[in-house]
Amino acid sequence: MNGFKEFILRGNVIDLAVAVVIGAAFTSIVNAIVTGVFNPLIGVIFDASSLESLTWTIRPGSDGREPSVIAWGSVLSALIQFAIVAFVLYFAFVLPINHLKNAAFAQKAADDAKAPTELELLADIRNLLARAPSD
Repeated sequence: MNGFKEFILRGNVIDLAVAVVIGAAFTSIVNAIVTGVFNPLIGVIFDASSLESLTWTIRPGSDGREPSVIAWGSVLSALIQFAIVAFVLYFAFVLPINHLKNAAFAQKAADDAKAPTELELLADIRNLLARAPSD
């Protein structure tokens, strides 16, 4: 039980859980925007009541058979949703995180450049020992 408790209380698991919840909430927002705004606009362009109603009939129904259709409007709607989610995630999370990582890396490199090398430290010790009065 202690191992499970340690696993759950690690930051990565909690961060992942928060990310999943936020992602689900964000996905519902994007779905609402695409369904309420983009789909009707694209439906107007293609003279359809909604984007999901846009289909391509590859075999008309006859003799009691159902027609064979490709629902390309639904696919287009899913692609729009994916593009919006990817766009927002990239510009809201990936770019700022990469910028912070690069800034931290540059700061660490600058700090490492300021720190004396081992050879410089040994030379300083030698010089101090040379200046010290011998007993």
